[in-house]
Amino acid sequence: MNAYELGQRRVPVSALPVLAKALGVGLEELLGEPSTATKRRGPPPKLQQQVERLAQLPKAQQRVVMQMLDGVLAQQGR
Repeated sequence: MNAYELGQRRVPVSALPVLAKALGVGLEELLGEPSTATKRRGPPPKLQQQVERLAQLPKAQQRVVMQMLDGVLAQQGR
């Protein structure tokens, strides 16, 4: 691996699709180009972090937070 990092050895072009698939990214992203065709699925990063933190709370505190969210969301539906 060190030879790749130092630029002494290169990944064969034929291996790029396999490498991209293994990493779960598109070829564009693997090559450092922003992908215009694919959009991220799932929640935005900040929301994902908050959900992960919520999952670490004790169940009683999780229920309190969920009740608060339900109340706020119910007001939006009116």
